[in-house]
Amino acid sequence: MATKPRSLGDVLQEFSQHRQVMQEELQKVIVGQADVIEQIFAAIFTRGHCLLVGVPGLAKTLMVSTLARILDIRFKRIQFTPDLMPSDITGTNVLEEDERGRRDFRFVEGPIFTNILLADEINRTPPKTQAALLQAMQEREVTVGQETYPLPEPFFTIATQNPIEQEGTYPLPEAQLDRFMFNIKVDYPSAEEEERILATTTRGEKSEVSKVLSGKAIINLQNLVGKVAVSEYIVQYVARLVRATRPKDPTAPQFARELVDWGAGPRAGQFLIQGGKALAAMDGRFSVAVEDVQKIAVPVLRHRISTNFQAQAEGMSNEDLIERLVRETPPPAIPKYETK
Repeated sequence: MATKPRSLGDVLQEFSQHRQVMQEELQKVIVGQADVIEQIFAAIFTRGHCLLVGVPGLAKTLMVSTLARILDIRFKRIQFTPDLMPSDITGTNVLEEDERGRRDFRFVEGPIFTNILLADEINRTPPKTQAALLQAMQEREVTVGQETYPLPEPFFTIATQNPIEQEGTYPLPEAQLDRFMFNIKVDYPSAEEEERILATTTRGEKSEVSKVLSGKAIINLQNLVGKVAVSEYIVQYVARLVRATRPKDPTAPQFARELVDWGAGPRAGQFLIQGGKALAAMDGRFSVAVEDVQKIAVPVLRHRISTNFQAQAEGMSNEDLIERLVRETPPPAIPKYETK
């Protein structure tokens, strides 16, 4: 007897359950940081990359390594240092001699040939080495010499950065920052969460986590997220929100024209829609809502706009500006159809 095909609603409900299990497993080790975890999940399920920004000691690296433990895929960590070379990341050609004395070059893969790449303290290495990630993040391939090698699927980069350390660091250029879907701010825990951290981490016990998803399952879920519906209404709202960040756009509000040097490009709109799809799918919903877009506006736009001196003099950060744009940018009106 033929089995009845599952509906999209059933599949989305199962997806929502998988996401819940992943969060429960991750929180066996990580206390709090629910918004950070949700944004990392959203990036994974849309083939995006994340930049985690936070002071030392907030478990950024632990969060990523624990995530790798609950996913049945390959994980590599690169500790970025000032003396790191591009070939240390991508791999290199080595000259080998066979039994007959013939010499030939063989490509030895670097740590970038993995599924989850943790780029730890990415701003501590020179621009030449940082740029080695550009092609991999955008094209999912690496070119060494005359050959181009595809990266395994799924592939996503999660980089960490310390925002307070300036000596011996190399700020990421805007072109590379734009490759990251989310710029995620990892903040200090609440008083209650900090007490739990101190109580659980000083016992000498190690929490065991279970694997939840395989690489093939992640690819299937990425395909599923791509099928979540996005209405013309949402597309118009995203375009309106992104264009409001550009000071020279006629639709930009007056405060944006006065406080912003340059705004977000179309890629920001793409990531707002993709992130909205991920939030809807993780919640078991068929379509993206305005609230989904508003929820991820700050991590998507934070690194894609530049405030000017006037904004800094008024004490207004990028986050403050984005939150004001979200509050003051109304969704487009839904057309009303009159019945005859």
